[in-house]
Amino acid sequence: MAGFRMARRAVFGGVLALPLAARAQRYPAQTVRVVNAYSAGGTADVVCRIFFNALSQKMGQNFTVENRPGAAGTLAAQAVARAPADGYTLLYDATAHSVNPSLFGTKLPYDTRRELLPVFLAMLTPNTLMRWPQFEAKTIPELIALAKANPGKLDCSSTGIGTVQHVSLELFNLMAGVKINHIVYKEIAASRNDLTTGRVPLQFSNVPGTLPVTQANQAICMAHCGPQPIAVLPGVPAMASFLPGFETWEWNGVFAPAGTPDPLIRQLNTELNAVAKEPAVLDRLSQLGALTRPNTVEEFAAFREQQIAFFADMVKRADIRID
Repeated sequence: MAGFRMARRAVFGGVLALPLAARAQRYPAQTVRVVNAYSAGGTADVVCRIFFNALSQKMGQNFTVENRPGAAGTLAAQAVARAPADGYTLLYDATAHSVNPSLFGTKLPYDTRRELLPVFLAMLTPNTLMRWPQFEAKTIPELIALAKANPGKLDCSSTGIGTVQHVSLELFNLMAGVKINHIVYKEIAASRNDLTTGRVPLQFSNVPGTLPVTQANQAICMAHCGPQPIAVLPGVPAMASFLPGFETWEWNGVFAPAGTPDPLIRQLNTELNAVAKEPAVLDRLSQLGALTRPNTVEEFAAFREQQIAFFADMVKRADIRID
C-alpha cells in the first residue's frame, strides 16, 4: 500500500512536472514589449511595425511596439538596458545607436556594447542627397563647383546633430573639399517644408524618406550613398561615382538587455529572419526602399562594431559635438 502511494505520488508529480517544463521552454508565453527609440510614423517605426506585426502572427503572441523617442534614442536604450533580461523587453533602435558612444562619451547613461545585445539587423538603406527642384546645381559635380565658389554660403539640413544625415554632410564636405553649412531641425516636417520651398535647398535623407517627396515632384534626388543601383530610384547615381568610397547607411535593428539567455536571442534571430522572407513583408519593405538581408547574431554584432568605429572616426574628423 505504501509502495502504491509512493508510485501514485511519482506519477502525479511527473504529470505536474511536464506542463511546467513545457512552459519554461515555450517562448513567448506572454506579450513582448518592443521599445522603439523613434517617433510614430517615421521610417524606424514603420519598419518596426512591419516586422513585429508579422512576428506576432507567426509566433502566436503579441509583440507590442511602444514608442519612446528622445535624446537621440538614448531614452529608449537606457530603459531597455535596465529591463529584466528575460526576452520580454526588446529595443528597436537605428543608426544613432552606433553614433551615440562617440557623440556622448562618458555622458551616455549605459554601455552600448556591454548592456545591449544584438539580435537582428532589420533594415539597411543608403542615405540620399535631395535638392529643391529650382536649385541651380543640378548634379553632384555642379554642386561641388558651386560650393567651392561659395564657401560657407550653401545650406543643407538634417534632423539632428550627429545623425547619419549630418555625418553624411560632413563626409561630403571632407571628401569634396567644400564647406556646406549644417542646418539642424528638431523634426522632419519643418525640414521638408523648407526643402520643398527652397529655404534650405539641400537635405540628406534616406531612401524611404526620399520617395514620398520625389514622387510628389517636391524635390529631386541628386545621389544615393550606396554602392549599387537602387530600383526605386531609377537613374539616380551613387555618390561614390563622384567621390570614390563614399558610403553611408541608415539601419534599424533589434537588441536585448545583457543577460538575456542566448537561446532566446537565437530563437528571435531565426524567427525574424523567417519573417523577412515572407512575400508580404518583402513587398512592403521593397516599396519603402528598405533593404533587408539574412543575418546571424554574430554578423549583426560585427556590423555594429564596424558602424561604431566609422562614426567614432567621423565624429573626431568633423569635430561633431553636442553642446
